[in-house]
Amino acid sequence: MGRSLVNTNREILQLAVPSIITNITVPLLGLVDLAIVGHIGNETYIAAISVGTMIFNVMYWLCGFLRMGTSGMTAQAYGKGEKMQMELSSDKSGTTDEQSVIYKSQEGLRTTLHSSMRFAWMIALAMLLLQVPLQWLMLWLMGPSAEVDELVRVYFHICIWGAPAMLSLYVLTGWFIGMQDTRTPMIVSVMQNLVNIAMSLLFVIVFGMKIEGVALGTLVAQWCGALWAVIMLKRKYGWALKKTADRIRMVSRRELRVNGDLFFRTFCLVAVNLFFTSAGARQGDLILSVNTLLMTFFTLFSYVMDGFAFAGEALAGKYYGANDDASLRKVWHHLFLWGGGITILFTAVYAMGGVGFLSLLTDSGNVVEASLNYFSWALLIPVAGVAAFIYDGIFIGITETRGMLIACLIASLVFFTLYYLLSPFMANHALWLSLIVFLALRGIVQHLLFRRIRIKG
Repeated sequence: MGRSLVNTNREILQLAVPSIITNITVPLLGLVDLAIVGHIGNETYIAAISVGTMIFNVMYWLCGFLRMGTSGMTAQAYGKGEKMQMELSSDKSGTTDEQSVIYKSQEGLRTTLHSSMRFAWMIALAMLLLQVPLQWLMLWLMGPSAEVDELVRVYFHICIWGAPAMLSLYVLTGWFIGMQDTRTPMIVSVMQNLVNIAMSLLFVIVFGMKIEGVALGTLVAQWCGALWAVIMLKRKYGWALKKTADRIRMVSRRELRVNGDLFFRTFCLVAVNLFFTSAGARQGDLILSVNTLLMTFFTLFSYVMDGFAFAGEALAGKYYGANDDASLRKVWHHLFLWGGGITILFTAVYAMGGVGFLSLLTDSGNVVEASLNYFSWALLIPVAGVAAFIYDGIFIGITETRGMLIACLIASLVFFTLYYLLSPFMANHALWLSLIVFLALRGIVQHLLFRRIRIKG
């Protein structure tokens, strides 16, 4: 099943571009809420929305395994089914039962969707039942002021009812990606943001509500997004909603292993990211502001590279499921060619226009001037992080999640060790050096593991 250079690049771009657009629209949910509360009250409301948004970001980020695990297993089932149907079309004996082949290929896809959805709803139900201690824990970790704490509680108790919708969206998004379909998640994301804007403005401006209106707008948008995703699922893949042959099994051992690996890997990422923020905060407001601005360079780069990682999930999983060694290696090769080109582009743009971009983000000359002391670290983000993004996509596709966990554990241990050894001498430079090493080491370890585990042709 050899693939030409043009076809491989077309496959990658058809999957990557909609995912990049989706990534760009996702932050709008938080930005819209922030913009609205900025006009209804004092800084307490802005702080409450920031804390509330961060709480749910952390909670849902830790549940990201639902999307990633579903994506990899669906892509493999898709590739296996595609191979079965190709073998059917080339069967000259006429003995193959066409309906049986189609049913078997669809059954694996249905089972993955239904099992992942049941698992998502179990977690969502646990969140709803445990919302009081969960809220207490998150507020204890964040430690906001008494005024902010009161507003965050209002926001939390409304938005928590969106957990079933959000976790369902994670599963559906992963399933669509595994089906080589990134356009549907893009459409759902755009629609969800439009609803969020309209509903938040309606509740706040028309009905005169404050933080309750912002929370309700977010909640309505989340459920509308989930509903629209189900409608798109029914329209495009109606057969996926039918009952599966396996009606009793809840979660297989394989799914537990994959989801467990991805959960603890994500936990490591969250720990490193939260520590990076808190370590900067301990050095004062100026350093915290500097690090926040410079991390924008990582965020922008990640929006693009995540799109290619999603393409890697879909294509690597498809060819792995079809036992197509040559195409899997070709996807790996072309993803790194794209990654190399994007790395050169972003590094050049950052080097030429990065300082000007910082001036657009803030009017504070002190913050911009202080940022120049650490600007060289930001220039290293693309080259240090590119391999980790690509290998994350490939490893998710082939469900080699244990390798992802090992790489992230090693990189996290080195991150914390480096920081505590060097921070007395290098201060904030030690923090940035540790982050760059963390990004690079994840890619290096995964590369070494991939050389051992990938299918041999």
